[in-house]
Amino acid sequence: MSRQSFTPERAPAAAGPYSHAVRIGPFIHTAGQVGVDPETRQPHEGVEAQTRQALENVRAALMAAGASMGDVLRVGVYLTRVEDFAAMNAVYRQFFEAPYPARSTVYVGLNPGLLVEIDALAVMEP
Repeated sequence: MSRQSFTPERAPAAAGPYSHAVRIGPFIHTAGQVGVDPETRQPHEGVEAQTRQALENVRAALMAAGASMGDVLRVGVYLTRVEDFAAMNAVYRQFFEAPYPARSTVYVGLNPGLLVEIDALAVMEP
């Protein structure tokens, strides 16, 4: 199977040697998406706004590859502050329906101004 790379129309250029989304067969994996507005290239204020934008960026990457949020099997969430978990979770629930994807949430260091990064693995029916 060949590997295909996808970039959403309004996405900022990749900051390194990676793709926004990659598809091999029915599997699509997104790169980590952060709460940076695709037009201004600036991070939003607060974890809620950054979570919403990160998930919109995940959605755009999936759509570029022909998938949707309903195809997501697993999500990785990376937060810089433990105290932001509840706020992130409240926004996250607006993007997924039961049965929810599997998810891991870990606390990490991100670039200054970034509070959350999210990636996803989706599986499409052939």
